Amino acid sequence: MYKTILVPLDGSPRAEGILPHVEKLALQFKSKVIFLQVVEPPLHPAPGGPDGRHEYLIEFKQKQDEITAYLAGIQQGFLNTGIEANAVVEQGDVVKTIISVAQSENADLIAIASHGRSGLSRVFYGSVAAGILQKIDRPLLVIRTRHI
Repeated sequence: MYKTILVPLDGSPRAEGILPHVEKLALQFKSKVIFLQVVEPPLHPAPGGPDGRHEYLIEFKQKQDEITAYLAGIQQGFLNTGIEANAVVEQGDVVKTIISVAQSENADLIAIASHGRSGLSRVFYGSVAAGILQKIDRPLLVIRTRHI
């Protein structure tokens, strides 16, 4: 039923709450899993002219290397259980990038954990899951995680 499952992660234990569910689905349907982490660009350009830009690029490369290592660890865990898995790091708006990767990878399902905020905290912090739900053209599995 699900050939490819896209799993957006942000590096938090709460986001990783989706992993047991994805593992079960992937084993049941023999799905390929793609782990994605999106790095948002800074809201303002790097201060300090060319030197500031250079420092930003060094910091971004370091962050990207850390994210790549983090995703590789999760990927390896899935590979060890016999699940085909890939890891992708992208830069851009989180919701738009998740949707773009889902389309380009032909994902049949997006599986994501939500912090389950409601009311004013949801308005203030926003919601990646809600943003995806409003714009996506394929199934979305949302697991609400708490106290992780």
